Amino acid sequence: MPYTTESNDIDIQGLSIILPTFNEVGSIETIVSSLLELTNQYRVEILVVDDDSQDGTSDLVRKLARQDSRIKLIQRVGRSGLASAIKEGLIAAIYPFAIAMDSDGQHQPSSVLAAVDHLHHGAELVIGSRFLINSEIHGLSERRTEGSNLANRLARWSLPNNYCHLTDYMSGFLAMDLERCNQLIRGVDVNGFKFLYELLAISKGKLRTTEIPLNFQPRLHGSSKLDYAVLWDFVISLIHTALFRLLPRRAISFGLVGVSGVVVQLIITSLVMTLGLSFQQALPIAVISAASSNYLINNSLTFKDRRQYGQRLLKGLLKFLIVASLPSLANIGLATVFYNLVQANAVVAQLSGIFVVYIWNYAASSRFVWNTP
Repeated sequence: MPYTTESNDIDIQGLSIILPTFNEVGSIETIVSSLLELTNQYRVEILVVDDDSQDGTSDLVRKLARQDSRIKLIQRVGRSGLASAIKEGLIAAIYPFAIAMDSDGQHQPSSVLAAVDHLHHGAELVIGSRFLINSEIHGLSERRTEGSNLANRLARWSLPNNYCHLTDYMSGFLAMDLERCNQLIRGVDVNGFKFLYELLAISKGKLRTTEIPLNFQPRLHGSSKLDYAVLWDFVISLIHTALFRLLPRRAISFGLVGVSGVVVQLIITSLVMTLGLSFQQALPIAVISAASSNYLINNSLTFKDRRQYGQRLLKGLLKFLIVASLPSLANIGLATVFYNLVQANAVVAQLSGIFVVYIWNYAASSRFVWNTP
């Protein structure tokens, strides 16, 4: 719902600015210097939350922090992801008003003052929008802009009606009153597509929100981190919200990947049977192939924050196949019995076995392969 312009008389003591970073050594010093100069009328802290960058970002921020006590570094090892970095920074913030923004130069520091002014006048959440009438976009290709527009339409459909006036649910620039938003921040699913989208979804339309126009610029350094895994996260977020957030996000992702494994198994069974093997001979080959496919896709998408590489990837595949071996045998046994005694239909027979193994594979592989609770 739009906020009212009546002041809430909050006596702001200072401002916390959260800058998530991953390999931003070429831009972070410029951004930090601009923010400190712009906000010299506030008591300010700048929290740089770095995902263990390998380009020297954390070393540079550490050097800057020794020179200026307003700069603080949170260097994360074994934890990663934009949403979790924003959440961790906001929870660590010491001041009642906080800003989270990109550290690549695409968000102009001048937007900070406009956002804080709206917080002073009663807004609980202020979003920097690329799509308001007065906004300017210089840092997105036409293809990216079209993709963002589509994502915003889908997000508007899936979120509470009180937020239908918003124009940029995908924004990475947000300001908030932490006294009002703190409990919601703690409830944000950090495996979600966008921190803002998840915050709006769990707030159930109760936050007083408004938007300010952004002058969206090209990156100062490096390239965009948008990839297929981010797009997959958005699809999972939409399904998660549509299902009233009753199922874990990873369970939904694991299930969708499992559907692709079903397709792989059916195709390989059919192909091998055309080579002259019987259904009983073709099925084990197809099941192992489908399990391997599921592992590789889940490693890239469902468990991307714990993604395994090199020798660990091969060891993980071996663990996954061992974990899946008992339900795979059940899959083969049930499918064979169904094929021989109920209906000689290879597709239906396999589906009856596949359904049995899903829950075991998800629970066991989450714990023993990717070490998640």
